[in-house]
Amino acid sequence: MNFGLLLGFSHWRDFPALAQAAEQAGFRSVVMPDSLFYPQATASEYPYNDTAIIREYIATTPFIEPFVAMATMAAVTSRIRFYPSVLKVPVRQPLVLGKLLTSLAVVSGGRIALGAGLSPWREDFAYNGLDFSRRAELMDECIAILRGLMTGEFFEFHSRNYDFGPLKMNPVPERPVPIWIGGHAKPALRRAARLGDGWLSANSDYAALAQMIAELNRLRAEYGTQDRADFEIHAIDFAAASLDDFRRLGELGVTEIPLVPWGAASGIRDRQGQVDAVRRFGEEIIGKLR
Repeated sequence: MNFGLLLGFSHWRDFPALAQAAEQAGFRSVVMPDSLFYPQATASEYPYNDTAIIREYIATTPFIEPFVAMATMAAVTSRIRFYPSVLKVPVRQPLVLGKLLTSLAVVSGGRIALGAGLSPWREDFAYNGLDFSRRAELMDECIAILRGLMTGEFFEFHSRNYDFGPLKMNPVPERPVPIWIGGHAKPALRRAARLGDGWLSANSDYAALAQMIAELNRLRAEYGTQDRADFEIHAIDFAAASLDDFRRLGELGVTEIPLVPWGAASGIRDRQGQVDAVRRFGEEIIGKLR
């Protein structure tokens, strides 16, 4: 069982120290949030939490661009990996995203993965000149483009959304960056089974996770991807706190649990308090599950 450190409740100035502490404590990953901007008004609903609560969180939280933050932390660590969960992939230009992704994978020594998701906010699409109704189509095409770019060979793509002739990127990482698909809806689970190197959940309870993972496994069997040994399942359950809780999640097939060691609702916001919580979690949980 692996663990990821969620940095959605930490100040960006503390990211390097927290990444170093997480590496020393035995965490496998550092997990970044993503938000491009905060629209003053929206008619969109957030699917995983109360919309008013998440709007307040986005409005008051300073979001550093994930690739900038991950590069900063990669520079002061040597083993731990980094990924956004989830990056709003289809609202980004895929060639620019591909350059960011391949460059960071190279300079970090391959310690990068991509947690890929849509966005529930219509403004993310509209204000970037994109059609919200095409979001699933854009997502699938962005994934195809990223995978083509990571080969390092000449690659071209032609669709109604993206149209470019043969090109290649240099450098590219020795191994392709894993692309893990986030989302709870049936289309997201289907996309993870069909196209993904793994699946990421938002915060859920054990029963809901068990149901979604069972459906994911069924879909993987349908698409013939059930035998992939490198397929990862990352599940967030803020109610899980004990060794037994984490073992139960492992029995579902969860390979990594992203979490906030000091508790998302604890109010601990100072650097030392968070670093100390990371270290304690390493001693009390990670060390005993190895």
